[in-house]
Amino acid sequence: MSDVAIVWLVILMVGTLSSQLTCALPSRILVDTDVDTDDFFALLYLLKLNLSQFDLKAITINANAWTDAGHAVNQLYDMLYMMDRDDIMVGVGGEGGILPNGTILPNVGGYLPLIEQGISTAGGCRYRQAIPVGLGGRLDIDTNYGLRRSFLPQGNRQYTPLRQPSSQEVMIDTISKGPTTVFVLGAHTNFAIFLMSNSHLKKNIEHIYVMGGGIRSKNPTGCCPKNSSSSCVPEQCGDHGNLFTVYHSNPFSEFNIFGDPFAAYQVFHSGIPLTLVPLDATNTIPINEKFFMAFEKSQHTYESQYIFQSLKLARDTWFNDRFYSSYFMWDSFTSGVATSIMRNLHKRNGENEFAEMKFMNVTVVTSNKPFGISDGSNPLFDGLENTKFGLERNGVHSGHVQIGFSDSFCIVENGKGRCQDGYTKEVSGPEGARVLVATKAKPNKDVDSPLDREFFKSFLDVVNLPQQTGRFNFTTQFPYYRENSYKPNFEARKLGKPVVFDMDMSAGDFLALIYLLKVPVEVINLKGILVTATGWANPATIDIIYDVLHMMGRDDIPVGLGEIFAMDQPNPSFSAVGKCDYIKAIPHGSGGLLDSDTLYGFARNFPRSPRRYTAENSVKYEAPRDTDHPELRQPLALEVWKSITKSMNPGSKITVLTNGPLSTLAQIIASEKDPSSVIENVYVVGGHISIGKEDKGNIFTVPSNKYAELNMFLDPAAVKKVLYSALQITLIPLNVQRKVSSFRKMVQKLQVQRKTPEAVFARCLLTRLYSLQKRHHRYHHMDIFLGEILGAVILVGDQHLNPTLRAKHIRVLATGDLSKDGQIVIDENNGRLVNILETINPLAYHRHFAKLFGNKAQSAVISSYNQQKLLWSRPPNRT
Repeated sequence: MSDVAIVWLVILMVGTLSSQLTCALPSRILVDTDVDTDDFFALLYLLKLNLSQFDLKAITINANAWTDAGHAVNQLYDMLYMMDRDDIMVGVGGEGGILPNGTILPNVGGYLPLIEQGISTAGGCRYRQAIPVGLGGRLDIDTNYGLRRSFLPQGNRQYTPLRQPSSQEVMIDTISKGPTTVFVLGAHTNFAIFLMSNSHLKKNIEHIYVMGGGIRSKNPTGCCPKNSSSSCVPEQCGDHGNLFTVYHSNPFSEFNIFGDPFAAYQVFHSGIPLTLVPLDATNTIPINEKFFMAFEKSQHTYESQYIFQSLKLARDTWFNDRFYSSYFMWDSFTSGVATSIMRNLHKRNGENEFAEMKFMNVTVVTSNKPFGISDGSNPLFDGLENTKFGLERNGVHSGHVQIGFSDSFCIVENGKGRCQDGYTKEVSGPEGARVLVATKAKPNKDVDSPLDREFFKSFLDVVNLPQQTGRFNFTTQFPYYRENSYKPNFEARKLGKPVVFDMDMSAGDFLALIYLLKVPVEVINLKGILVTATGWANPATIDIIYDVLHMMGRDDIPVGLGEIFAMDQPNPSFSAVGKCDYIKAIPHGSGGLLDSDTLYGFARNFPRSPRRYTAENSVKYEAPRDTDHPELRQPLALEVWKSITKSMNPGSKITVLTNGPLSTLAQIIASEKDPSSVIENVYVVGGHISIGKEDKGNIFTVPSNKYAELNMFLDPAAVKKVLYSALQITLIPLNVQRKVSSFRKMVQKLQVQRKTPEAVFARCLLTRLYSLQKRHHRYHHMDIFLGEILGAVILVGDQHLNPTLRAKHIRVLATGDLSKDGQIVIDENNGRLVNILETINPLAYHRHFAKLFGNKAQSAVISSYNQQKLLWSRPPNRT
């Protein structure tokens, strides 16, 4: 053989070996998810697949759809901990913005749809208002119906302010390291931002798999049963989309695409190969009763148990009797179809085991005809000299953009809605993108199997594989786990003033709560806690309250879930969804909901309470059916209030302290024939009485409203109702709160006190807030939370603080004008007479607060989750 021939042989062998090695490398996967229930079904399915074929590298959280960032990120951390996959990066949020000219700054958090994104994380809910907030919506998804805390083990990873990797950081880091396949299982905001900002990395994206949209689909839900009476009116039956809350205005769109249509358009038209699993296919694979029964008998791993228990609670709390024809395998089916295609790349046209496929020409509708109009609905064009992102003035993005569920443009009298925002529309010509589409789930090849879909069998087999399985759940990770409740015995003590605390779960509210628990019970008898979720935290944050009460040995105190919408905000025809005219002032990211929902990274340090929010329910409370454990049902605020008033001694009255919006208190007042017969006094932390043009309020995200305070602004109609209720009201306004708001002095006083667990927590929290305020501009408002403690202190009535109060006639503005709503004015003629705190001794206040927290009386009975772990790691009788 000649030398030349030998050289060519070597080159050929090296090339062949290189090709084989390349083929042997596993597919690198990044999943962008809204962490809805079916999303983590898909994630657990992916985690179970052979690592030599599929390597899930990173997960990013889409935070403008079915879940809230703080709750979602910690659920993912715990799920990955259970699966022994702490190596997988998780990204959420980011504080970047988009300038008016369309310039995308680094680290945009994806909290808002692209057309609404400005330079902060505060903003409206144009599309997200279609998603229920409470029961059956984000509350149940954030808590996974209450299963998240009862089942998932808690690992060491958790959200921490300014340390948590953002979604864009994780996407850039993952995709820059090599060829990556991207799964998009929620709204497309994060991935669209990545594509628009990192064109040089598009070459590293091998393929995009998307769950969402509906092309030729016909919604099988909301149809009248056969042989039904003529009075039955079909709902979304036959629609292309599945927006069950707003189908009367938009029957074309599906939730994932509707969450950010303009972002989805960027992804579909990116030029990257894209496979779509739309409603066309998922509507053909409902969770039917035979699959459910087979799954119930096949739970051999922790992950399969978690999935089934989640599915069962979803079924048991379903709003009607048609769960088996209404709940589909959305994202889990997508993960199966995608990985089957990836395994069969040698086959043509996306041939796979689970779905029939077809190429179609598809676009995403982002605005409605006629194009080129300017009606105030389209922030990409309206009022701009130069269009945002350089868009064509009369192009497909220039029409009317749906504003919300009550958009008059979209609603046709006695007919289907006409808005198509988010519709994945089949088109011809260059306006469409060539997309591989799953059209139908394949039937099971085994005709004798009770499972009628091929993917059903694969799903049950995969999640029950003994390989790559979960290590333990929350209880089995500890050899001596036991559930303890701590309730005090006050029989020998004369209890003091009965108090109900209404809180919106801001950082300051938790310090106020612990303060009330530290005050001697002979002075204050805390009878109950009401949660108003129209302020600084999402409803699922109620679990932190349970943990604080557990730490302080007060598992006896009831907690009621109150209002989730400000007055006049719910949709009149579907009250589970509503507008966000006021709560949009609260930032979603740093210094806002993300930090409140995690208590600035401290929430998971508390000992774990046996109590928690659950979606368990009962027909006694008008649920469609009893769940397995109706005794675990989360009581509502009004139920807790009624229970407390019934338990009161004759002639006794309740003092109410409100530390947030007055939404829940307004509801309670409306429920009472004579509120003054049961309520002694109301202490309201909030309001601002301006004494000059420079004496401004604290609504830092609504520049046009210069003189209102946030608690009043977040529900001005409720304030008006409370104010004119004839109750005795004491106002703790912003003016006096500012006089005592000093991080440095508070921390100094706490440092010299005894190291009780509650004093340590208070010092750590205040130190972190102070540090964040100095380090990052998103935290400039942290001293707002210091003032929230003051109401509890004034209620107790320590005269050493030298408080001075003055009665004044005040009126609150509540007209729907966001530039004035929530403002308080002095009005001697038409105002309501209330007591207003004007001064207090700041030094005495700081000293009093720190001394009480350091007092060993009524101190924590268990200090932390770490202490619990030690207790659960040794026999009960061992000291």
